[in-house]
Amino acid sequence: MEEAIRSGLAELGLLDRVPREAPEQLAEYGRLLLEKNQVMNLTAITDPDQVVKLHMLDCAALLTCADFAGRHIIDVGTGAGFPGMVLRILVPSARVVLLDSLNKRLHWLSEVANHLGLTGVETLHARAEEPSLQPPWRDGFDFATARAVASLEVLGELCLPYVKVGGRFLAMKAVDCEEELSRAAGGLRRLGGILRPSVDYTIPGSQVVHRVVVVEKSTPTPKGYPRRWAKIQKSPLH
Repeated sequence: MEEAIRSGLAELGLLDRVPREAPEQLAEYGRLLLEKNQVMNLTAITDPDQVVKLHMLDCAALLTCADFAGRHIIDVGTGAGFPGMVLRILVPSARVVLLDSLNKRLHWLSEVANHLGLTGVETLHARAEEPSLQPPWRDGFDFATARAVASLEVLGELCLPYVKVGGRFLAMKAVDCEEELSRAAGGLRRLGGILRPSVDYTIPGSQVVHRVVVVEKSTPTPKGYPRRWAKIQKSPLH
């Protein structure tokens, strides 16, 4: 996995921008993921080559559209640590909060961080809509990331309240999400966000094209958002 990661980072133009030990650390992360996946449902991807492409390199591509050096990032619904843990491995000066509703995943991610000797990694066990209602979480981050399957209308309400004015929410989506973007634009404006040009990229070693939807936080999110989860699901913002 290490050599494939190294090659993919080079193809993305990132190899000279990341620590020398990053490919080795990402490969070890992938090994630990597949090992733990035998007893805990962390990923449906079980082929090492696909783990490299569809997890490690897919997340690494975020570095082509934002500068995370020295920044504070919250990864909302982190799951097995994507993209938050990958970003922290690639950008050691970043501080990352991994938020998830499943505590056993977070325990495993803490073990991975310790195993890899990573500092600046914090886990937060909560539902995504809860911590951002109060400090220090609300308006506390330069970036919020999400790689969830939820619609952009839902993700925007969950993620934008965490972002400080001038920061950005980065949503990892399929490339055919134009209709979703159109539906979400009005709601994002209500939450203080403005859609900026999206960034499309091809995952190295594959024909898969993904998109990073970029939402800049221009004004504070109004009080009352995010709403309760049932309300968000029932009436997404438009």
